[in-house]
Amino acid sequence: MYTEVTKLLELEMDLRRAIEHQEFQVYYQPIVLLETCKIIGFEALVRWQHPQHGLVAPDNFIPLAEETGLIIPIGYWVLGEACRQMHDWQIQFPTDPPLTISVNLSAKQFSQTGLIEQINQIMQKTGLEASNLNLEITESVLMENIQSATFMLLELQQMNIQLHLDDFGIGYSSLSYLHRFPSNALKIDRSFIAKIGANGENLEIIQAIITLAQSLNIDVIAEGVETLEQLAQLTAMKCKYAQGYFFSKPLDSKSVETLIVSGIEPRC
Repeated sequence: MYTEVTKLLELEMDLRRAIEHQEFQVYYQPIVLLETCKIIGFEALVRWQHPQHGLVAPDNFIPLAEETGLIIPIGYWVLGEACRQMHDWQIQFPTDPPLTISVNLSAKQFSQTGLIEQINQIMQKTGLEASNLNLEITESVLMENIQSATFMLLELQQMNIQLHLDDFGIGYSSLSYLHRFPSNALKIDRSFIAKIGANGENLEIIQAIITLAQSLNIDVIAEGVETLEQLAQLTAMKCKYAQGYFFSKPLDSKSVETLIVSGIEPRC
């Protein structure tokens, strides 16, 4: 127990130093329109370039960042950097419609009273149009306080920011609340997609989510697509968008630029 506590304390100190010294990097995973197999945007994912341990995956530090509240400055930095980078890419690689960027909002960020002001400042500073920003929020965060969450989502919607319900299907929210939360897309959790190849498991659930979203005029994005079989099944079920290792792992900004130039169609 002493060893574990010591490790946690050291990690927390390292995290605080990392924020001060800007040791974080944003990696980007493409989101693909299945109908054309074209990249339509990217999800921003934070990585920590630790001076001793190298590149640290988010699973190894995000839980502690959430617990200590350090996720708030990290989250705002990621949002600002991702918006800046996307605005640069839109100038460098103009498309119609423009490329979009998806950024996760943590529970602590979402409950911050200054969230709207912070986002406004970031949008003004980076020059990115609000309609090109997708904020991803998990079901569980919204269900913590339905009334305040709905009010916050409506404010973000009025700014023309796109709202995505992340990890859809694994939370405990009632479907009766779905129409109350203004949203533009549902992201089907990777745990459902991973089992597509195992005797067709979860196909009925995925189809139900897609049908539900279509009836509510909401887009669907499948996360964690890794095989051609999964891609074929999702296409047959008329899932509109997908992301995952089948298309590309998360990449640094220079690798993304190479990918945009070369295109992703051959992988489909």
